[in-house]
Amino acid sequence: MLITLEGLDGSGKTTVWEALQDSHPDAVYTREPTGSWYGEAVDRAIADDDADPLASLFLFTADHADHLSRVVRPALADGEVVVSDRYSDSRFAYQAVELADTDLKRPMDYVRGIHEAFSRAPDATIYLDVDPQTAAARSGATNKFEQAGYLAEVRANYEQLLEYEPERFVRVDATQPPEDVLAEVEDAMDRILEPR
Repeated sequence: MLITLEGLDGSGKTTVWEALQDSHPDAVYTREPTGSWYGEAVDRAIADDDADPLASLFLFTADHADHLSRVVRPALADGEVVVSDRYSDSRFAYQAVELADTDLKRPMDYVRGIHEAFSRAPDATIYLDVDPQTAAARSGATNKFEQAGYLAEVRANYEQLLEYEPERFVRVDATQPPEDVLAEVEDAMDRILEPR
């Protein structure tokens, strides 16, 4: 089973991901961007305010493809539960905003279409929901992806993704105290992992 953690920068995803490694230690924990050279290229694109949005998309997509072949698919083939801090929904939500000023007519559909051909969809996604202003304040607004205005557009894209597949997403109010967020996420994980 593939479980992903999604949300705006500053929503607490990484904190939750780290805490889950204690409460659910038998899963395989991974993240995107990865620590591979593809992921390093993604980090460089994130840091470059002038990076071409389409070129950046393909860097993110290359990192995702490598992550699938090197980590996700082998672990799933071994019967493991995989928990990823960010995955394809991040690309759909964030890169669609980046591509809005290009000639593409429907940026999110374009990005989703690219992934449809090769990606492995998550079985469940825990979405840490937080308002853009709180997210920007928490993340430090250190790059273009962490500005409140930008994050408002990203959040709107996440809401669209939740509308597309409501049965896959579990929404958690990430404005709660951290211990309450974690308790809610752990409960969601237990429900997701219950034998059917």
